[in-house]
Formats: sequence, structure tokens, C-alpha cells
Amino acid sequence: MRTTTRLGCALVSLFACTPALQASAADVIATKDAPAAIGPYSQAIRAGNMVFLAGQIAIDPKTGQLNQGSVEDQTRQALDNLKAVLAASNMSMADIVSTTVYVKDLNDFAKLNAVYGTYFKDKPPARATVQVQRLPKDAAVEISAIAVH
Repeated sequence: MRTTTRLGCALVSLFACTPALQASAADVIATKDAPAAIGPYSQAIRAGNMVFLAGQIAIDPKTGQLNQGSVEDQTRQALDNLKAVLAASNMSMADIVSTTVYVKDLNDFAKLNAVYGTYFKDKPPARATVQVQRLPKDAAVEISAIAVH
């Protein structure tokens, strides 16, 4: 109980005291170097010193078409798309503190991980990876992220 209370107090303090999370104007981040949103959402939102990046799938921003290649190819394209959105916010992959990876088949985890690791060599971000039944456009992988500047 005591640990839970401390954690609860820490979370309340974090959300109550962090300027990035206080009520303030959020800035939309958009770039033509990454795929346009395929629904009513933004590529990313900046709130204070934090950037919340929408999930990216392997859509080629030049053609607007899904990369139908291997899970490695799709992972690479999804990460390149995140990288482009970060660049539009004057940030880099090194600023990412957390990612969520959605994959259609966890049997592809090692292949996905091999590519993912090339983008995060030093101080890789925290990550959750989950298998899902289906992703937009039947992509094999989707990756979202949170970055701090």
C-alpha cells in the first residue's frame, strides 16, 4: 500500500506540476515528408517540451501507398516516417523517450527488433510491443512515440 501511495502522489505531482502537461495551447506538427493523416488526427502534437507522435505505418510519403515489403521494410518505413515528423519539430530520434509498437505477428518480433535497434543505438527509449489482429491498410507494423525536447 505504501508504495502505491507514493507512486500515486508522484504521478499527481508530475501531472500537476509539469508545464508541458498543464492546460496550454497545443501545436499541430505536420510535414509533407511523412504520410498525411488518414483520419481525423494530427501527425504529431507539441505540448510544452513534449511531442506526441501519431502511429506511423509503412506508407511511402511520396506515393501515398503502403510499402508491401517484408516486416523489416515496413518497420524501416514506419521509423523513417516518425523521423520525418520529428524533423519538422526540430527534433531527432534521440529525443524519443517512449514508443509503442503494434505488430500483426509476434513471430516477426526478432526481425522487427533488428531494424528497430539500428534507429536507437544509444539510450533506446522505453517501449511496449503488442500483437494486434489488424492495422490500418493491413500494415504489418505501426509505431507511435513520445519525444521530449
